Amino acid sequence: SENDEPGITHPWHFQKLGDQQRGFQRRNTLTPHVYWAQRHGEIYLRQGHGAKGENEYEFSLDFLKPVKAEVTHRSTQRQVNITVKKRERGWWDRLAAQERKPLFLAPDFDRWLDESDAEMELREKEEKLNKILFESRIPKDPYLGLKKGYLFMYNLVQFLGFSWIFVNMTVRLFILGQDSFYDTFHTIADVMYFCQILAVIEVVNPALRLVRTGVLPPLIQVFGRNFLLFIILGAQEDMQNKPVVFFIFYLWSTIEIFRYPFYMLACIDTEWKLLTWLRYSLWIPLYPLGVIAEAVAVIQSIPIFDETKVLSLPLPRALGTSLSFSYILQLYLAVMFLGLFINFRHLYKMRKRRFRAKKKKAN
Repeated sequence: SENDEPGITHPWHFQKLGDQQRGFQRRNTLTPHVYWAQRHGEIYLRQGHGAKGENEYEFSLDFLKPVKAEVTHRSTQRQVNITVKKRERGWWDRLAAQERKPLFLAPDFDRWLDESDAEMELREKEEKLNKILFESRIPKDPYLGLKKGYLFMYNLVQFLGFSWIFVNMTVRLFILGQDSFYDTFHTIADVMYFCQILAVIEVVNPALRLVRTGVLPPLIQVFGRNFLLFIILGAQEDMQNKPVVFFIFYLWSTIEIFRYPFYMLACIDTEWKLLTWLRYSLWIPLYPLGVIAEAVAVIQSIPIFDETKVLSLPLPRALGTSLSFSYILQLYLAVMFLGLFINFRHLYKMRKRRFRAKKKKAN
């Protein structure tokens, strides 16, 4: 039954004969080493061997404040772990009622926390419990496994495609040197066409709420890349032999060979720390470099579109013969850097949120 006195004395005895643990008894015998720690609601005691090795040990404690009579313990070959519930939640200045600490008692540094750390641990447990309760109220998606399987396969296909592009370009660069700059489009274009057409799915997925991200950032990236690939490079053969094509394709593939495997692993609830860091850090230098390379390609294409009149808009005779597509390209240059700002801010927020959450979890 529960005791209403200021303190409760608990004499515990742990007997070992050979390797057999016999349990708790009251008996005057040797005193073991006892290590303690506390939380706001519990006292943790850990009894190990005393100075005499395997033998009969007993210890008793007069606690500083009342505790509940319910005591739980777990025995192993080397120690006994005891948990005692406090009568009232709170933080104790010491464990024993006597001011002088018993000689056999010492802090359990494996479980020791100061009061502020214990409060933080308690808050984290409450937050985790609230999260579990909240998620339990949300109906489970019966198609979640199917969605994850679809997203995994999409990211796998894109990873394989961009890996082929990256490896092919790297090998050609080592073998041919600068000569590989001039025929990049003819060597790589078919696979790049496939990957960028497939990338339209990245705009569809958030629109259908298959992924938790906005539609605008992937729309800007996919539209920008496809505009450059199909309109500026695909419509003008004179642009296809420019060295800038090599740098555009190489920068795109370098980013994607880390981005897609990161999302692949996320589909199976797995994380590789190095890959996470690369996914959220490599874009800082590579994304602006990619936009600069794309801008150079646009600028180089303007006189070619003026000369060839490709994609020019016919006008009434009173206004002139046609409106050159180069005017649209000049407008597109301004929009391109606006898109850079929007996506750069979006990626920075994602990186900050990701590493702030990981730092909080680590603390």
